[in-house]
Amino acid sequence: QVQLVESGGGLVQPGGSLRLSCAASGSILNIYTMGWHRQAPGKQRELVAAIDSGGSTNYAGSVKGRFTISRDNAKNTVDLQMNSLKPEDTAVYYCYANIRGGVFRPYWGQGTQVTVSS
Repeated sequence: QVQLVESGGGLVQPGGSLRLSCAASGSILNIYTMGWHRQAPGKQRELVAAIDSGGSTNYAGSVKGRFTISRDNAKNTVDLQMNSLKPEDTAVYYCYANIRGGVFRPYWGQGTQVTVSS
C-alpha cells in the first residue's frame, strides 16, 4: 500500500511565503512524475506544478516565477516553495505522484489548506 502525506499549509499574509512538503511511503518500486494540484472553493482542481524523475518541471502560468517545485528521489519527497503569495493562491493543495508499486497508478495526498489573507 502506498501513502502520500503532506505538511506545511497554513495562513499567510499576501506577499508571504510557505513551503509544502509531501512524502511517499509504502510498497514503492518506482516514482515517476510528482507534483501539486490545488482546488479553490467553487473551482475545478488545477495543476500547479509537476516534476519528473529527471528533474524537468512544469508550472501553471499563474505561479511561474513565484513557486518552485523540487524533489528528493532518495527520500521519495516533493516540495513546493511558494513565494510572493496572493489571495488568489488560497486553495486546498494536493500532492500527487505516479507510482509503480504492485500496479502503476496515480496516488493523491489528503490535501493541505493554504490561505492567503491579511
